[in-house]
Amino acid sequence: MTELTTDRLLMRQWRESDREPFAALNADPAVMEHFPSLQSREVSDALIDRNIAAIDERGWGLWALEVRETGRFIGFTGLSVPSFEAHFMPAVEIGWRLAKEAWGNGYASEAARAALAHGFGPAGLDEIVSFTAVPNVPSQRVMQRIGMTHDEPGDFDHPRLEDGHRLQRHVLYRINRAQWEATL
Repeated sequence: MTELTTDRLLMRQWRESDREPFAALNADPAVMEHFPSLQSREVSDALIDRNIAAIDERGWGLWALEVRETGRFIGFTGLSVPSFEAHFMPAVEIGWRLAKEAWGNGYASEAARAALAHGFGPAGLDEIVSFTAVPNVPSQRVMQRIGMTHDEPGDFDHPRLEDGHRLQRHVLYRINRAQWEATL
């Protein structure tokens, strides 16, 4: 199983002990502001289960994220394969979701850079995308900090959100292997 480390973070396989704090994170209105709804414990646990399977199968996925110094679980960061239809599919997405108390420390960018290195290194990917609802400016800033470029013509209406939903319109960011190598 693949684990990634940075100076401050460990990206690892999920543990049973992550389930409760992850459910709390997914039920936090501040964390979930740019998602259509809060997530129940059942939905949260199912996300963990899918990621355990993905990491076991592919060697990568949305890894549990912990602070190395304290061992504290703070959310996830990693790579996933989106499961909806869109003009840019098939694709591998980079994403993150951190507990509110972990915000403002640069953890999302630090872990995302490690995920990109794994994606363009051992995973052998040629391109990685990221997307979020237009109002989610903090995530867009992370995308920019890790070297991704806004593909403005690629912006799209998320097919799982009804017409007129405040989060329907999404921005699309991309980075390919050559662009990533240029950031090193």
